[in-house]
Amino acid sequence: MTKQSRARLGTVGAASALLTAAVVLAAPLAASAHVRVDPATAVVGGYTTLTFKVPNESETASTNRIEVDLPTDTPFTSVSYQPVPGWSAEVIEGALPEPITVGEATLTRAPLSVVWTADDGVGIVDGQFQEFPISVGPVPDTDQVLLPAHQGYTDGSVVDWVDAPLESGEEPEHPAPVLVIDQNADASAGHGAHGGGADAAGDTASSGDDGSATAAGASEGPDPLSLGLGIGGFGLGAIALVVAVVALLRRPAAEKASVKANA
Repeated sequence: MTKQSRARLGTVGAASALLTAAVVLAAPLAASAHVRVDPATAVVGGYTTLTFKVPNESETASTNRIEVDLPTDTPFTSVSYQPVPGWSAEVIEGALPEPITVGEATLTRAPLSVVWTADDGVGIVDGQFQEFPISVGPVPDTDQVLLPAHQGYTDGSVVDWVDAPLESGEEPEHPAPVLVIDQNADASAGHGAHGGGADAAGDTASSGDDGSATAAGASEGPDPLSLGLGIGGFGLGAIALVVAVVALLRRPAAEKASVKANA
């Protein structure tokens, strides 16, 4: 093998290593795809629209059922859903594990979960996601609210996104959506109380075709953090490829110049 051939092989190997590194950096993006809630913060005492973003993670089955558990220790007294085309929804109410005092009232029953079920022939397939908005309130006076989600697939499997945040700050294997409560903001300043019709996202309440109260103005667009990480991962891959190609093209010219100089 000539010196020039060894140099080319070395350049190709370096390019492969760089591309592999780019793929490794991008891999966590796919692994971190899970059910999320947007916005991730809310104001104490206010009413807010929460949108659950559900990606499909199976290459062979589609998502046809989503159930989100609502808190029972700090319950929402009002929960309504925005209709999603191709999906039926139900707010399930029931008895609380123990009576809860909210203001001057004592609650023994409250909304316990919201369930969305896909119509026949409808579902979230590989490479897609769907958004499921609900309006909730009043937001309880606590640090955070865990909203475990259960994702059902057409093959009968269920993925439970129920893990609480870890103290280490690392993401658990199946993280539950978490709503962080802002206890310092004023719910009445631009985030309206129930009677005002505006919620913490600046949305309004309206009636759906089925007569139930629904939350309008669900948030749109991709998650900024996920989008930024995705662009960064692909950008690293592209830079690595360009560097490798430039090095591969310039190496023969440099070797020729060296040979002429030695001659």
